[in-house]
Amino acid sequence: MSASEQQYRTESDSMGEVKIPGWAYWGAQTQRAVENFGVSAQRIPNAMIQALALIKKHAARTNGALGTVERTLTDAIEKAASEVLDGKWNEHFPIDVFQTGSGTSWNMNINELLANRANEILGSPLGQRSPVHPNDHVNRGQSSNDVIPTAVHIADRVEAENLLESLEVLHTAFSEKAKEFSDIVKIGRTHLQDAVPMTLGQEFGAFATQVSKARKRVSQALSSLEELALGGTAVGTGLNCHPDFAGQAIAGIAAETGLAFRAAEDRFEAIATRDAQVELMGALNSVATTFMKIANDLRLLASGPRAGLGEIVLPSLQPGSSIMPGKVNPVIPEMVIQVAAHVNGKAVSVTIAGQNSPLELNMMHPLVALETLSSISLLSNTAQALARRCVHGITADRERCDYWIEWSLALVTPLATEIGYDRASKLAYKAYKEKRTIRDVVLEENVLPEERVNELLDPRSMI
Repeated sequence: MSASEQQYRTESDSMGEVKIPGWAYWGAQTQRAVENFGVSAQRIPNAMIQALALIKKHAARTNGALGTVERTLTDAIEKAASEVLDGKWNEHFPIDVFQTGSGTSWNMNINELLANRANEILGSPLGQRSPVHPNDHVNRGQSSNDVIPTAVHIADRVEAENLLESLEVLHTAFSEKAKEFSDIVKIGRTHLQDAVPMTLGQEFGAFATQVSKARKRVSQALSSLEELALGGTAVGTGLNCHPDFAGQAIAGIAAETGLAFRAAEDRFEAIATRDAQVELMGALNSVATTFMKIANDLRLLASGPRAGLGEIVLPSLQPGSSIMPGKVNPVIPEMVIQVAAHVNGKAVSVTIAGQNSPLELNMMHPLVALETLSSISLLSNTAQALARRCVHGITADRERCDYWIEWSLALVTPLATEIGYDRASKLAYKAYKEKRTIRDVVLEENVLPEERVNELLDPRSMI
């Protein structure tokens, strides 16, 4: 045998022989998928590997307990699945995300890997499919059509915990700044025009509330992810599945994760639709929109520093120009804005994927897994970066805030209650045309006693 031949082994499936790298723990169906679907650099998300391994671990344990698969074999499968959960075999998941829409290739990838590793544990070489068979034993009581939806739900639900924690970090950061800036009076703005006064603390408090509500929206979407399709097999009927299999396997998954996973209310619906992921992406889209609004506001408030608003100062993290010395840009908010736009697009992608559920099976599971999991990860990392690299270091420019208030025409607003809207408008227009402050014009016109004017134009009385 030549050296090149030793680098490969030959396996067979229903379609014939396939050459597989000698070191690989996958089998013939995985290899066919590798050869068929090489269109991108995207591979299975790690959270999906973990979810698939978790399913197969508890499926094996349940099959062993029910006597549907010999206990010696299920013990070996369970041990192999635990190794996958430990991250030992991640490089043995080579299939492109863009593949058959059911995700069958991913299911067979984990089935073949676990069968080969279990056989190795039991003393057999790779590629023998005996004594442990990828379909007959690893996949017993299951179908790709219920395993992949179950894995997507588990992966999304588990990873969402990280996002909830990160959003709480960001909420806390804004809340702390709201307290720190509670005594700093500034001008409010509507339509990007001067409005009545408020405090900088109130502005940052609104950011904190917005993040808190975004977090709540994510939390409300999680219950739907806890329904699992496992046990429905091909279309929801549970064909070839022991009646007690799903309940026991799902209970094991729930116990290991500490999450309230349960059998789907309707397994036909759980297999045929990805509405839970559309709901989740709605919440994630809301988070992204929140991030976009806040990041844009931070850029505006920090604009200048001399020819813009300049009411806050963002941390200086890196030089901002290759030609203008001393220029520092709002790099973290700009990163946040790009992430938000990216996730907004992913929400559209999952919406389209959710619509592609003809009859009994959604046919865009791999894309749904990629987009939901990458969105969760991106938003989680972005929330942490925004809090730690930006919000924590924001300072206020009190003098600038005072300056803009004094020059704002909106200070005339309380006068309208005493001299009427029309007369107050004329005073504001005169101050604007003559480039003077409202206070100077009102005092000059002698419309009210100076003491009363100062009371009405005190910005602290307006907040």
